[in-house]
Amino acid sequence: MVKKHKRFLPLLIVPVLTLSLIAGCGTTDSSADSSGSSASVTDVSPISVTYSTEDTDSSWDASNATNITLNGDSITVSGSGASSSGSVLTIQNSGTYVISGTISDGQVVVSAGEEDIVRIVLNGASVTSSDNAAIYARQAKKVILTLAASGNTIEDGSAYTGTSDDEPNAAIFSKGNLTINGAGSLTVKGNHKNGIATKDDLVITGGDITVDAVNDGLRGRDSIAISSGIFNITAGGDALQSNNDEDTSKGWVSIDGGSFTIAAGNDGLQAETILQVTNGNIAMKTGGGSANTVTKNKEQAQPGGSRQDPAQASVSTTEEDSASAKGLKAKTGILITGGVFSIDSSDDSIHANGAVKIQDGEFAISSGDDGIHADSALMVNGGTIKISKSYEGLESANITVTNGTIHVKASDDGLNAAGGNDGSSQNGRPGQNTISTDSSYFIKIAGGYISIDSGGDGIDSNGAVYISGGTILVNGPTNDGNGPLDYDGTCEVSGGILAMAGSSGMAQAPGSTSAQNSLLVKFTAKQEAGTMVTLTDDSGNPIMAFAPSKAYQSIVISSPDMMQGKTYTLSTGGTSSTQLVDGMLTGGTVSGSTKLTDITISGNVTSIDENGSPVSSGMGGPGQGGQPR
Repeated sequence: MVKKHKRFLPLLIVPVLTLSLIAGCGTTDSSADSSGSSASVTDVSPISVTYSTEDTDSSWDASNATNITLNGDSITVSGSGASSSGSVLTIQNSGTYVISGTISDGQVVVSAGEEDIVRIVLNGASVTSSDNAAIYARQAKKVILTLAASGNTIEDGSAYTGTSDDEPNAAIFSKGNLTINGAGSLTVKGNHKNGIATKDDLVITGGDITVDAVNDGLRGRDSIAISSGIFNITAGGDALQSNNDEDTSKGWVSIDGGSFTIAAGNDGLQAETILQVTNGNIAMKTGGGSANTVTKNKEQAQPGGSRQDPAQASVSTTEEDSASAKGLKAKTGILITGGVFSIDSSDDSIHANGAVKIQDGEFAISSGDDGIHADSALMVNGGTIKISKSYEGLESANITVTNGTIHVKASDDGLNAAGGNDGSSQNGRPGQNTISTDSSYFIKIAGGYISIDSGGDGIDSNGAVYISGGTILVNGPTNDGNGPLDYDGTCEVSGGILAMAGSSGMAQAPGSTSAQNSLLVKFTAKQEAGTMVTLTDDSGNPIMAFAPSKAYQSIVISSPDMMQGKTYTLSTGGTSSTQLVDGMLTGGTVSGSTKLTDITISGNVTSIDENGSPVSSGMGGPGQGGQPR
């Protein structure tokens, strides 16, 4: 491959730490505990989230509630604990307050005791403030907004008067914990900065919520926990953000349910520490979507280029994002154990400065930069991932796949193990950083199904590649500056099924220490897209049949069925008796093919041309042990 300018940290020896984070939220006093740093996280442990009864219970005792009627420019209070002055309502005590009616230019202020819990029931209420937050919880231990009916609207002014720059800063703003529940609807217009914000924990367990904000849609400084609800969020900044960067036990987001439709100028879901998704349906467009790609100005690979001199790879720098428009983003780590995702992002669709761990879920990704990026470690243990557009599909210092179904379309590398920070930005991907080879970088594939369509390398590791299981199909580059398989250290294949086709100039076979036998074939001329390559045993049964979707001049084949001492026949062309899956024959037979040569496998790596003559296996050196006949 042509070594392109990537994003790398200065070369450091960093102790490897495993993140361990256990957090509680949704109680009257959420707390969390964490250790580790984003630069060295190699795993992501789940956040333990508990939603309290008061968070989930949207009922109230009408006989003990204070009823408040908004009358355009005046307010009527029936009951205790609250008072009004003109168009301003002030709640002084704990209790339940049912608000209905409309105030055209006023405010609801909560100024209760530090340990008070205040429930505000919005029962067809509309509150507009021309110069401040419409609902301002100045003091209370927790404020619960219960949506009892549809038609609740809250709107602030574009410029605040008599306030500091930081607070209040949202149409609904709380200095303490804030919970939203109920089955009603709420429409929030944040003209000043944010839509809904709290300096502590934000918990949402229900409601049909629409937010249109100049800056962030939902912001919980210490945490955000959502278990249910319907959300339509339009934000000039981030759609959801938890931004506490002073306490490593805070700044987390947990999505445990709900349906989200998001259009964000910057990030979709952003956590300062951990972003966790266990359930939910999330559709988002960030930064104008992948059509507004951040890779427009990236340096392009030059066909025929060579590897960088390792002596020049000892200096590297880091560039930070000038504007981030990622889909899911976290500084410490991202853990996804379920959910359905549709992400159209101009920047990385899923990004962590630490680790990303995907256990399950369904993903439809279109990215203007990387599909999934993790600085430290990327782990896929399940789920269905379809990346229809990306610069690089999956990228991290370490990539491990044990299960799941992955389809990747990338203009550069499909899977790329190259450590360091991702410095992508909307002003163009940083392109001045040199790149290094590091034995700690690796790609490990132990299971799952991976299909790659790459403009650069199909699988590229600046360290090692280990394949012990799974099915890997590569429709690789058509230019000779890249290859279907590219590694700088070792490539050990001990299991799995491989069919990796692409250009021949930089093509590599697996390493000679592999336990499973492999075959690299280089053709003298390019083969047309869709031309099937078939390897059959001495009984004529297909061991492998693969029809690459792009023109190709090399192919790597490896299967547990390829045995040393056995003779196989290599053929091209023909048709299959059953429908191919991603170009691969999964059952049936091939007819009408043209025999090229017979091969007797006597070693674990065989590198030949289509006539059976030994050839060099590119940067990995000549093949070992195959005896053409």
